[in-house]
Amino acid sequence: MAASDQQPIGSGFQAKSTAQEVVADVDLTGRNAIVTGGYSGIGLETVRALAGAGARVTVPARRVDAAEEALANVPGEIEIAAMDLEDISSVKKFTSDYEDTGRALDMLINNAGIMACPETRVGPGWERQLGVNHLAHMAMSLALAPALERADGARLVALSSTAHVRSDVIWDDPNYDSHPYDKWEAYGQSKSACALFALGVDHRGKDIGVRAFSVHPGGIFTPLQRHLTDEEMAELGWKNPDGTIPPMVQAMFKTPEQGASTSVWAATAPALADKGGVYCEDCDIAKLATEDSQRWEHARPWICDDEKAERLWEISEAMLSKA
Repeated sequence: MAASDQQPIGSGFQAKSTAQEVVADVDLTGRNAIVTGGYSGIGLETVRALAGAGARVTVPARRVDAAEEALANVPGEIEIAAMDLEDISSVKKFTSDYEDTGRALDMLINNAGIMACPETRVGPGWERQLGVNHLAHMAMSLALAPALERADGARLVALSSTAHVRSDVIWDDPNYDSHPYDKWEAYGQSKSACALFALGVDHRGKDIGVRAFSVHPGGIFTPLQRHLTDEEMAELGWKNPDGTIPPMVQAMFKTPEQGASTSVWAATAPALADKGGVYCEDCDIAKLATEDSQRWEHARPWICDDEKAERLWEISEAMLSKA
């Protein structure tokens, strides 16, 4: 990817545009979408927007009953299927069942994720955040490749984060086998991996009509913070010591409806038809970071690096081969 690709294009939307506003003039009738984590937080609002615009949306869920309850009153054609990103066998079952339908897959939004959790292992010894946020989504996406190829201009959207600024992929020890675990470094690594995965998908898919994007949704209070105490969020400046939210944070943070907008824009915007592999924020392509960039904005160079994307692909394939 050329550095010049990582530049805003003037989408017409803003940081706090909502997902509903993004699809107001978009007709998704006859299109199929999959949204992981589509029954809480920004995932729920992503489903609401896509289904409201006419798409048939499949929501793979670890807790099917919770998904059914959360989506019961959301208008549109929505299907719920069992899948647990911590269990690769369930990922394989979900993707096999989806492939059996013979459908094309127009939009794959890898939205689900975990953040700053205690050190835990999943699969064949993967660090949990890397395993859930990146590796399991990669396994799912690769298995759904035939369905993406059947679509006329499919898009894959991988949820990254401004947290990618905390860490590049830890190339010599991604699973923390030999160095001390740091939950924020591990989260940052996983989100850099998500962005590099989207770049790798775009390398492989652009010639057959499959484009991929990574997305920073913005700061949003959602169940993603489940592993953080109020004390930790106060240390981060997200909350006051008494649990209230500072006015500056209220001004900067987004609602879930606003947080879903960049994912929906990346999945549907006609202006992105001949683009791909880029990192997006605030309903536009993000700038490439400079020395003047704030910590919470713009794309760091390591997530825009073609060689790193290929290196991650090779490492990830090796990890997945052991699952």
